[in-house]
Amino acid sequence: MASGDLFADDEPAPPPVPDTAPLAERLRPRTLDEVVGQRHLLGPGRPLRVAFESGRLPSMILWGPPGVGKTTLARLLAGATRSHFIVLSAVLAGVKDIRDAVEQAQAQRAAGRATVVFVDEVHRFNKAQQDAFLPHVESGLFTFVGATTENPSFEVNSALLSRASVHVLKALDDEDLALLLVRAQALLGAPPLADAARERLVAFADGDARRLLNAYENLAAAQAGAVLLDEVMLETALGEMLRRGDKGGDVFYDQISALHKSVRGSDPDAALYWLARMLDAGADPRYAARRIVRMACEDIGLADPRALRLALDAAEVYERLGSPEGELALAEAVVYLAVAPKSNAVYKAWGAVREMVRSDGSRPVPPALRNAPTRLMKDLGFGAGYRYAHDEEGGYAAGMRYLPEGLPQARFYDPVPRGLELRIRERLADLRARDAAAAPGDHGETPDPAA
Repeated sequence: MASGDLFADDEPAPPPVPDTAPLAERLRPRTLDEVVGQRHLLGPGRPLRVAFESGRLPSMILWGPPGVGKTTLARLLAGATRSHFIVLSAVLAGVKDIRDAVEQAQAQRAAGRATVVFVDEVHRFNKAQQDAFLPHVESGLFTFVGATTENPSFEVNSALLSRASVHVLKALDDEDLALLLVRAQALLGAPPLADAARERLVAFADGDARRLLNAYENLAAAQAGAVLLDEVMLETALGEMLRRGDKGGDVFYDQISALHKSVRGSDPDAALYWLARMLDAGADPRYAARRIVRMACEDIGLADPRALRLALDAAEVYERLGSPEGELALAEAVVYLAVAPKSNAVYKAWGAVREMVRSDGSRPVPPALRNAPTRLMKDLGFGAGYRYAHDEEGGYAAGMRYLPEGLPQARFYDPVPRGLELRIRERLADLRARDAAAAPGDHGETPDPAA
């Protein structure tokens, strides 16, 4: 059998796909050479190419967006290894279907033939259903191939994940999609597409081969052989383009991560782009507003305290105006945050002090800092030695300590030399110098017996 052929020489090929089948099914590759895209997996020496050529197929997870060839690759892999191919859809299948697949695999093994069990949308199986595969994958009864659009790290059991390699499939690029259109046009015998129409269809597909072919088939049928030149007609037929957003999935969180990093990196143009991509894909603007407020706290901080107020104002404006008018306020906040001076000093300080408090004991409040509303409490020394800062020179009680006794003077907050924090940094340096110059008796604290 030639490398990449779908059917072994000693097997009868299935009947041809009927003309009534969807165009995407009729164009499904039947050999490895017909596969479009995924060169990082199928090129010479690449993992799946090696599996095809060696005839040794390990269990694997195929992770990628819709319409990039996960099912096709699974079928081709089974054909290349002359394996019996069983398809399960995690949307519809249950434990009974898994048990039936196991029985089929056992019968195939008795006949001397290997089996590939392909599970589409494997992330939709619960833990018990995924666990049902483990002993059979472990024993080698069948090769497991799972397809998912979700991050396997979160959606596939670690036990199953440890027994399968993960291959990441990518969205098809414009060149790949244009090639598919040429094949579709030849199969349908339709007139060539005008350049503008081709570009619009490729953009509409957004890396999804199935979406491209379905749209092209519908348009070709609607035009009854006419050349697709009118972009207005295309817009009407296709509807408003929806970019891949996958709300709640990896693509969504990748985009919010890109927005956050663009703001942190002081690139207002990239920040606006990712905000627009999120909103265009259907992200809730209120979620974007919450993340913008978080950016103001985490990445701008006290270098520009106005950033937080402006982010909160933008969130309020959106609540009042809604879409699309309120989105402009979010864009304004994103640009301001991107160009503002950056500081994560408070963010780091808060993380450090929380970690110290978790790992340290419950130190008592120093007597000087305790409130003394009763005579008994005063007699016990509560409040003794406390110095009222407003009565001190410059409104600062130099040398006074406020941390628990025995705890070294920590420096959690270290302002950066940018924006307003530059002045804060200078102010703290002056106060610490005054502390260092203060007489030992001015510290208002009981000496540490362990010192």
